[in-house]
Amino acid sequence: MYKFLFTTFLATAFFWTIQQSSGPGQLLSGEAVADVLLQLGDEPVSHYPDTTLKGVSVEAGRGIMLTGFAPAPDGGKTNKQSKHYVCTACHNIQKEDPDLSVSDPQARLEYARDNGLPFLQGTALYGAVNRTSFYNGDYEQKYGSLVEPARDDLREAIQLCATECSQGRALEPWEMESVLAYLWTIGLKMDDLILSDEEKAQISQALNGKGNTVAAIQLIKSKYLSGSPATFVAPPEDRKAGYEVDTTDVENGRLVYELSCLHCHENERYSFFRLDDSKLTFQHLAKHFPRYTEYSVYQVGRYGTSPVPGSKPYMPNYTLEKLSHQQMEDLRAYIELRAGYER
Repeated sequence: MYKFLFTTFLATAFFWTIQQSSGPGQLLSGEAVADVLLQLGDEPVSHYPDTTLKGVSVEAGRGIMLTGFAPAPDGGKTNKQSKHYVCTACHNIQKEDPDLSVSDPQARLEYARDNGLPFLQGTALYGAVNRTSFYNGDYEQKYGSLVEPARDDLREAIQLCATECSQGRALEPWEMESVLAYLWTIGLKMDDLILSDEEKAQISQALNGKGNTVAAIQLIKSKYLSGSPATFVAPPEDRKAGYEVDTTDVENGRLVYELSCLHCHENERYSFFRLDDSKLTFQHLAKHFPRYTEYSVYQVGRYGTSPVPGSKPYMPNYTLEKLSHQQMEDLRAYIELRAGYER
């Protein structure tokens, strides 16, 4: 009971510090989804930041996530969280799906193209505070029992990402709460949800005490995923033939190459393996597609790579929800076209 009251107090206090509440009975454009759910009587989540800790701030959280550094509570800067990655190496901090209620890699790729975003392996951090499930699906295959405490606890999920995914140090308590404080500034807004006029009216009536609040809460939550599905898949059985698809789209493949591959590999931004727009690069990639090597896009795309002694950076794998078989074959078609190869 006391934990619930304290969480409710933190939630209320925090929302007052980062935005002006619209008050009950009003559904305003741009209002936070979490705020509307609280107004409707939904139970608060457990990952509101504890802003009573010394050093906790939105700016510190933004710094940790985007640069790896933050102002230390007693002056100076913290040690870098990871020598290898920042959060945006694998995650967008903007909305990346046109419809938040489905996981559609092709819709995501087109949305990334239209909005100037990279096409990444990790789920967007935008809206992370609105989710209640993390490291879903097949991630247990990769991290084993480490995912158990992270599945329903955002703090544990962030810590797992900090130490395993980014190959960095664990966050200190004030750093963790700062990261949460920043994440709450990029939570879902009601405008992000696809709501009909009738559905908006239903929610407004519930806010005014004239409708079913439970139904309104369920309606809002049906408009976004509570967790991201993750299906691990293998390369095609016959790597020379590739995945079975009806046809390929080289323009789609170009988007994958430019918005995904180059995000990490151009000028060795997050990788020691450099990719560019030269014919030699495309020829190198094309000849390795059917091979069982670290330069095979099938191999590293579906299995990723692992840290090795003396070199902690690695490449995360693409789940089926992040890169479809069709997109993989489109990528291969584009690479082979640029290489001057014919299959």
